[in-house]
Amino acid sequence: MVAGMSQTAPSERPTGSARRALFLDRDGVLNVAPQVDGLPTSPATVAAMEIIPGVEEACARLKAAGFLLVMVTNQPDIANAKTTRSKVDAINRALQARLGLDAIYVCPHNDRDNCECRKPKPGLLLTAARRWNIDLAASYMIGDRWRDVEAGRAAGCRTVFVDHGYRERRPQADIITTSLAAVAPMLVADVRRGPAAG
Repeated sequence: MVAGMSQTAPSERPTGSARRALFLDRDGVLNVAPQVDGLPTSPATVAAMEIIPGVEEACARLKAAGFLLVMVTNQPDIANAKTTRSKVDAINRALQARLGLDAIYVCPHNDRDNCECRKPKPGLLLTAARRWNIDLAASYMIGDRWRDVEAGRAAGCRTVFVDHGYRERRPQADIITTSLAAVAPMLVADVRRGPAAG
């Protein structure tokens, strides 16, 4: 496992043919990410964390359709000493319990660390794919920043950009949407067209 990468997931390794997954960024995709100077921020505590309307229902629908739900999140506030790993983990556990996430992978680094797990590098996705036998070509990376889209593309996934109008460059994704809830019907239709190759 890449240094600094972590996960929370059931202990049993899935078996059988390759699975489709949704790789989900956290802040701005699953929970509200208030903007400061045009860029998203992370909640400081579980009490401050607010799930975006429609996300719980979307996750339930997508999981019922056969997708694995894998959260992959950069949390540089840990490296920048703006929060603690325990606080980040508490928020992640709360999201996992509410949304039925199958696994969570966290990069606690900032850009200066030059790690392999910080998006836009695909390390989080590739590690999850090995662990969960995921067919990357049949899976999606869903994020609200260019880093998410580039990580998904580098991993060989299709990409979904949740556009909140941040003051940074907009990536070229396969699908552009306003929310996970808005794109969920399209993703469910896709998975129902047939099983993942593998």
